[in-house]
Amino acid sequence: MSTHFIILAAGLGSRLGGSVPKPLTELEDGRTILQQQLSNIVSVFGEEALSRTTVVVGHRADELRAVLPGSVSTVTNRHYRTTNTSKSLLLGLASLPSESSALWLNGDVVFDAEILRKALPLIEAESSFVVVNEGRTAEEEIKYRLDELGLISEISKTVRGGIGEAVGINHVSTDSMLRFCLALESVELSDYFEAAMERTIQEGMGWIPLSAGSSYAVEVDFPEDLERANSARSSL
Repeated sequence: MSTHFIILAAGLGSRLGGSVPKPLTELEDGRTILQQQLSNIVSVFGEEALSRTTVVVGHRADELRAVLPGSVSTVTNRHYRTTNTSKSLLLGLASLPSESSALWLNGDVVFDAEILRKALPLIEAESSFVVVNEGRTAEEEIKYRLDELGLISEISKTVRGGIGEAVGINHVSTDSMLRFCLALESVELSDYFEAAMERTIQEGMGWIPLSAGSSYAVEVDFPEDLERANSARSSL
């Protein structure tokens, strides 16, 4: 069994309003969001992890491919204009060899590599999990609630009484991979992958909330998010 890494980078990213694909947005340290993500993977899992990394591309795909290390694979979502992250993730997972688990990242999340270090025990234990920030949430964020066992019971933008946000870093175990892929296939084209998570929860699958704690994780949707991401990094 081996863990593979998927970065979802197919979307338009129009809300940020930049002149480049959103994953190629430059941070204050001179790296792009995508470069920071790949650097974090390497710092925790080693250089060879790049050969187990797949970037799902769509919008301005050639620009993304041009800057990727040669060992990183790509999968193209040719229907990126009419589909959402559920179908991009399905394409990425379908490209993996059998007997794999997968850790996937939204292509716009700027985060502390320490989060991946915190995740190692759960990955090694073959657990499925969602990295979360606990506390108050905004309307556009993916919110979550927990059941009596401390597992995620609801996860979507429309959750009422959410106790925090999902930050866009997640892992699905090897033994849950097929069930999750079937759920991704069954949800609507316009659905986020969280809709498939909720479907598996209804079927009895457990998703563990992994708190980011004091480590930063910011999804960059709007210019103010980019400011927060840069501020979080510079405060370390």
